[in-house]
Amino acid sequence: MFKKEFPVERMAKALNITRDSYYKWLKRKQNRRKQENEFLLSRIRYIFNLHKKRYGSSRIYAELKKENIVCSRRRVARLMKSANLISIRYKKHKYPKNSDKPDKYPPNLLNQNFTVDSPDKVWVSDITYIPTKEGWLYVTTIIDLFNREVIGHSRSYNLKTENTVIKAFGEAARKRKPKENLIFHSDRGIQYRSEAFRNILKDFNITQSASGKGNRYDNAVAESFFKTLKSELLSKDAFRTRKETKTKIFEYIEAYYNKKRIHSTLGWFSQKEYLENYYKNAGKGDENIHQREQKEAV
Repeated sequence: MFKKEFPVERMAKALNITRDSYYKWLKRKQNRRKQENEFLLSRIRYIFNLHKKRYGSSRIYAELKKENIVCSRRRVARLMKSANLISIRYKKHKYPKNSDKPDKYPPNLLNQNFTVDSPDKVWVSDITYIPTKEGWLYVTTIIDLFNREVIGHSRSYNLKTENTVIKAFGEAARKRKPKENLIFHSDRGIQYRSEAFRNILKDFNITQSASGKGNRYDNAVAESFFKTLKSELLSKDAFRTRKETKTKIFEYIEAYYNKKRIHSTLGWFSQKEYLENYYKNAGKGDENIHQREQKEAV
């Protein structure tokens, strides 16, 4: 601290210690810091490789905190940089535009309010284009806004409504069995405005909501998932065949994204953990109500 202001000999004399003992202490301190960094880097490498280079410093820092390892996010970032551990990123592609003229749009019921206090209140959906060497692959997802889980998805070779939104919705309905008063939000794509899909929503008593014209932020959660998917999964090697890409996307969503990948919006829990914690706490709430009722009866 005062090394630049005072010579080491003068400070050692003032503290009644020898200069050699100061250098020995300094060396021990440096060695301890080096050992800590080596241990920390070993854990960082393990987490980084476990998640196949998808995690940056923020998520790795969150995982280290779960292991009760004390460090700062900046230190994690610095060690990752020194070890050349760079999380994978995706280069944007230009997608073909849909030239079909729109019909009547549903109202925007979300207004960019993406906070939901329980499951199956709001589902959001979107369609994206994945380039492969064989042509485009179209991916449709349906996400429960509560825990950001992809509850339904389809991977098709065309943009027909029955192969995109209807197929994805069928999977979501089987998994979650939607209740009344559920809101289904999407952009203004013609698949979502088709008579066939709207009739399905009516059969389930689901209220439809749509983003404003040209406002991508109105469906930010659905679009954010696709950004993550392309960033973490679709490296150059993944763009070969449609069949291979379909398999990779399925495995990413079902085996990794929904079950293992931690999410900043969920307090660094995975989608699965967050939902399980909700039902655990809901169960405790029911127990407390039952206990109060018993006391009142007595």
